Amino acid sequence: MYSKNIEEIEGLITIYFEGIFYGDIAKLTTCFHENVYMYGDIKDVDYLKSVKEYLEGVENRQSPNDLNETFKMKIIGIEILGKIAIAKLHVPMLGYNYYDYLSLVKINNDWKIVNKLFSHIE
Repeated sequence: MYSKNIEEIEGLITIYFEGIFYGDIAKLTTCFHENVYMYGDIKDVDYLKSVKEYLEGVENRQSPNDLNETFKMKIIGIEILGKIAIAKLHVPMLGYNYYDYLSLVKINNDWKIVNKLFSHIE
């Protein structure tokens, strides 16, 4: 069961990475629960957005791919306990050095992101 869950979570995170990198809102939408909020900081400026606001921002910016960036996103670690999990990711893009902590829950046999915490580290 653990290896199946890891495989499913890694697949979800791959879709998340592709959605961010290519600006693919359809892919990103499938990753998130509808009530997600994102909390973080960007160069010491607080960030709080709903998933709807976040997706609008991704849709209205140039994607890392459009800017000819090299894909460097990676999974640092995943911890699973039953139907909950946490993933730590490195998401360098758009001139930022982001680290994400994603909280995931298995809902109706599908893993979904239910919370995102992130920070830009210089």
